[in-house]
Amino acid sequence: MAVELEQSWLTVLGDEFEKDYMLKLKQFLREEKHAGKIIYPKGADIFNAFWKTLFDDVKVVIIGQDPYHGANQAHGLSFSVQQGVATPPSLQNIYKELATDIPGFVIPRSGDLTHWAEQGVLLLNATLTVRAGEAASHQKKGWEQFTDTVIKTVSDKKTGVVFILWGAYAQSKAVLIDESKHLVIKSSHPSPMAVIKGNFFGSKPFSKTNAYLEKAGKRPINW
Repeated sequence: MAVELEQSWLTVLGDEFEKDYMLKLKQFLREEKHAGKIIYPKGADIFNAFWKTLFDDVKVVIIGQDPYHGANQAHGLSFSVQQGVATPPSLQNIYKELATDIPGFVIPRSGDLTHWAEQGVLLLNATLTVRAGEAASHQKKGWEQFTDTVIKTVSDKKTGVVFILWGAYAQSKAVLIDESKHLVIKSSHPSPMAVIKGNFFGSKPFSKTNAYLEKAGKRPINW
């Protein structure tokens, strides 16, 4: 975890890196590495979401739970995969919803969502690392305390941000968000199992986001 945050984020979150929970998290990651464990994403990408979306530029927050644990998938942006990697099922469903929600949207071959992040969409996983092939293996090691602080800091220090909460886990973060000055959009998760019984399809989160941003005088997202 040598790479830390971009300067605008350090200004509002820098103190977190000296707190006891973060020091313990750093030690845990060192022990994982010394034990020969493969960790995703690679070290330089752990804080990729913060380098691609500066604090001052945040307009939308999409909360995921865990990085992808397959080879060459995770690169520090929730729901996104690296160029050249097959689009995961949840992202396929996100694209399907986009195709019905945003006129003219054409489903891309790539699952790399960097272009969202560069427009102010903070693609934030609650846990920022994972052991290869072991889903949830780095949960409850300290990452959630850090990312909860990120969510609350965005809520406290900014206005007019759209928080997109897909599924019960993401929706549990709503308590950190001041809904009197932000828009919170909730639906079921886009994973294949959840969309069967849930309300993800037809929830129109992307057009709702853009309508809210435009009303606030902000540039909409080119999804």
